[in-house]
Amino acid sequence: MKSIPLVALLTDFGTRDGYVGVMKGVMLGIAPDVRLVDLTHEIPPQDVRAAAWVLHTSWRSFPGGTVFLCVVDPGVGTGRRPVALRAGGRFFVGPDNGLFSYVLADTPVERTVVLDKALYHLPTLSATFHGRDIFAPAAAHLARGILLDAAGTPVDPESLVRLPLSQPEWQEDALLGHVLHSDRFGNLITDFGPACTDAILATPEMSMCIAGETIREHCRTFVEGPEEQPFALRDSSGHLMIAVRGGSAAELLGAGVGEAVIVLGLERDAYPTCGQPAG
Repeated sequence: MKSIPLVALLTDFGTRDGYVGVMKGVMLGIAPDVRLVDLTHEIPPQDVRAAAWVLHTSWRSFPGGTVFLCVVDPGVGTGRRPVALRAGGRFFVGPDNGLFSYVLADTPVERTVVLDKALYHLPTLSATFHGRDIFAPAAAHLARGILLDAAGTPVDPESLVRLPLSQPEWQEDALLGHVLHSDRFGNLITDFGPACTDAILATPEMSMCIAGETIREHCRTFVEGPEEQPFALRDSSGHLMIAVRGGSAAELLGAGVGEAVIVLGLERDAYPTCGQPAG
């Protein structure tokens, strides 16, 4: 059975205006059989880092061959490059502004092109809506099965823009990390990855300091957490998360992206790979 092409959309456009619908209309005009999935259109405006994180936690859940159309593009109309790449058996289309940083760190890139072939653009390009004029047509043509090299000129994947990705570091016997993402529920997701999270949650004497508060509770599920108090648990991406049962950790703690998180009680000699040396 022939598989139906799939395009997943990730933008900061919201749904009040017609931007998302217009991109879908363009793609359906090129590839009428394509299936369109709205990954999210609620990325905070111009927040490339938030978009990169959401893409990082999502792309593996889609089947091979999926085209990810990602448009969070504060530099639209400038010299930033429109690109498409193939990695992990999927395609990623969007601006070269760091949006694909986690994908580039997670998996080898098989091929990258700059989308400079006018044949696969709309006939007239605006300076403010490349999502419609360049990215949506490219995504639709890739979903139809054109070769990546047909859509643009190959470039070295190492030339792609990469955001600096936060990594925990050891400072003496304290492990310093940061909040990477605050989700809709006010859960604070940190840069302590899966292996480090397992170590932290398996340490009974662990304590965590954030925004002047000390957290000692850690649980497996939300409902096991204490009421009206922050606690730690493993989130669906495997990272350490700070939550409040039935409430918002971000609001209760007054904390957000970039907030320092200090873990105490973890033996550095036993878990040296949980963080980089300070400095």
